[in-house]
Amino acid sequence: MPRKDILGAIRKYTDPFRVTNGKAFRLKDFDPGDTLGLKMDKQEAAELLRRGSDWLAMEQDILYAQDSWSVLLVFQAMDAAGKDGTIKHVLSPVNPQGCEVHSFKQPSAEELSHDFLWRYATKAPQRGRIGIFNRSYYEEVLVVRVHQELLKAQKLPPKLVGKDVWDERLADIARFEDYLARQGIVILKFYLNLSRKEQRKRFMERLDKPEKNWKFSASDVRERRYWDDYMQAYDEAIRATASKEAPWFVVPADNKWFTRLVVAAAIVEAVEKLDLKYPKVSPEQKKDLAAARAELETES
Repeated sequence: MPRKDILGAIRKYTDPFRVTNGKAFRLKDFDPGDTLGLKMDKQEAAELLRRGSDWLAMEQDILYAQDSWSVLLVFQAMDAAGKDGTIKHVLSPVNPQGCEVHSFKQPSAEELSHDFLWRYATKAPQRGRIGIFNRSYYEEVLVVRVHQELLKAQKLPPKLVGKDVWDERLADIARFEDYLARQGIVILKFYLNLSRKEQRKRFMERLDKPEKNWKFSASDVRERRYWDDYMQAYDEAIRATASKEAPWFVVPADNKWFTRLVVAAAIVEAVEKLDLKYPKVSPEQKKDLAAARAELETES
């Protein structure tokens, strides 16, 4: 299939969920249960995902060899939306040498002594690599916004913490992403859009099945009390930071098989657009290769 046709086919899975201009964005316009009318069993979905992931692994090999572009994948979601599973299923075929996952927990004392973007900037992917942020700097305008007592621990001068602090942070994040994009980092941001009803179902499953008890934390239920606050925070974050250079994908998360297909399609589409090629060998390098071949043939 010609490259143009391939990208056209992929866009059927990505365009409905891509947000590049947040001016009119409203989270309530996106259905967490959407599957674009697709109906397939687990085996069909797994096979389609495998093909996409294998293609991504091939493209990542060229990305690594070219050593010029890099890719940053940002995953945000409410608890039980399936971030870990999506990362595992979509990116497991990718060579670990060219892929790094960073899960950001509560900041350390050292991290709290720096600006709020510092610890994330130090983990930006090297050229030729795919970096994955399992939660990210967006936590600074999500969980910190919902639980504003956390802001006090960040040691900001009091006069800098005014009524516009969240708008200012969102503007800082947008500028940070612009900077990264100008350095050759392709940024894709995924909000796994889980419904409150489906989250409850998944929490109950974790409680009902002993082998899943370890996944459950009482704090998960406590955070559900702030659901509306989180939805408002996500709404404002996506609206303020969606751009062509750093798009958001509001991915339906009530059906895990569909979530993974959309995420895989978005990554494949973005990397394919780079039109990557293996580095060309210079005349001098060809001479070195010929000399190496001659030496090895002599040994045999």
